[in-house]
Amino acid sequence: MDKADIIRQAIREINPTAKFIIRGETPQTVAIDGVEWNNDTTPIATADIEAKMIEVQAAYDAQAYSRNRLTEYPAIQECIHAILDDDLDALQVLRQAVKDKYPKP
Repeated sequence: MDKADIIRQAIREINPTAKFIIRGETPQTVAIDGVEWNNDTTPIATADIEAKMIEVQAAYDAQAYSRNRLTEYPAIQECIHAILDDDLDALQVLRQAVKDKYPKP
């Protein structure tokens, strides 16, 4: 999740109906002071957005284990073959190895 995504998510969590754009946004630079409020959206204080950004980042970071697991779990095709071949024990061994590698915090 990049900084622009964090800013957008923070604003949406504070005001789900907010209409805004981020001016001057490039992959290298993005700033809260570039937020332009549209359609009579009441501006949100920078301090409120920054506080929410910390929460959004913490929630994202807390799910790192889940994102890591997804890349290493057996593919759907492997799961289907395990079901059809009645080899669920072997599939569970593979899944448990990934869970052990990336435990929940």
